[in-house]
Amino acid sequence: MTNKRDYYEVLGVGRNAGDEEIKQAFRKLAFQYHPDKNPKPDAAEKFKEASEAYQVLCDSEKRQAYDRFGHAGVDGSSHGFEGFAGFGGMGSIFENFYNFFSDAGGQNDSVQGDNIQVVLDLTFEEAALGVEKEVQIKRNENCTVCHGDGAKPGTQRETCSECKGSGRIQRVQQSLFGRFTNVATCQRCSGSGRIIKEPCTNCRGSGHERFERTIKLAVPSGIDNGVRMQMSGQGHAGKLGGMPGNLLASIRVLPHDYFQREESNVIYNLKVNFAQAALGAELSVPTLYGESNLKIPAGSQGGEVFTLRGKGIPHFRRSGKGDQLVFLTVVTPDKLSKEQRRLFEELAASFETAKK
Repeated sequence: MTNKRDYYEVLGVGRNAGDEEIKQAFRKLAFQYHPDKNPKPDAAEKFKEASEAYQVLCDSEKRQAYDRFGHAGVDGSSHGFEGFAGFGGMGSIFENFYNFFSDAGGQNDSVQGDNIQVVLDLTFEEAALGVEKEVQIKRNENCTVCHGDGAKPGTQRETCSECKGSGRIQRVQQSLFGRFTNVATCQRCSGSGRIIKEPCTNCRGSGHERFERTIKLAVPSGIDNGVRMQMSGQGHAGKLGGMPGNLLASIRVLPHDYFQREESNVIYNLKVNFAQAALGAELSVPTLYGESNLKIPAGSQGGEVFTLRGKGIPHFRRSGKGDQLVFLTVVTPDKLSKEQRRLFEELAASFETAKK
């Protein structure tokens, strides 16, 4: 006794459904559950179930046997149906599936153009504050004479006699394990389904011309190293009227002389001498927005961090800014004048006196 669902129920059609209704029902399910398009765990099993149901109901003899005897009339032991678990069943099912893509237009449909990838170098300031950059690219565009068709104006492409316009060639092989169907792109028409008898003299039948273009790219503030920007429709032209590809710009931020980045914060190392650290000082510090005054308290130690609020990098894709973090470094002089040495010696002696 079988646990299989009724084939009509699987496809969602009535028992008096015609061939076209069955075909459309299976096409819908095939696109919905094909494992290449649906990653859900049960998709493959549902695709298999729908394919098995279609293979029976689209064949008049198998359908008649199924209507009379149910699954027992078309299981692996019958004369009318190749067992689904075998390679023969799978070959036939996938043959039907590829036929549907061919019927729906197959490879002779329009094809989107290829993307163009570039690397865009930015200074630290450009990446932080945003900038408009110009990018030089070379791309394929539709021929100015045939407008992308490839055929000489006034002529038309003809249906490929090899694949009958489907763009595919199917070859069925029989083996001890069942039937295998190999689907390959038609070599004669390169999968377009049509042949150009009289090519356009300007593009020699390719449908494309090569142009050098300057594209303006608006880089938003706060963008970081490694981010990839996309400009839709700025890539190579499509084929057979297809949409153009995209321009993909990978951002590369060049190192700065004294700024570093930590998320939306700017890191700056401030060097001070012993006197400034001990006595305190008010110093001018560079920021992304110009010079800013920073007060160093008396007795500051090396390694202390001071914060300049709102002087950092604008947050990428949201409002607000980071801060500038100023790391204090107390610099020990490696060379002293005679006067400086005398003063340091007096200072050292005063420290010793203070200890007593």
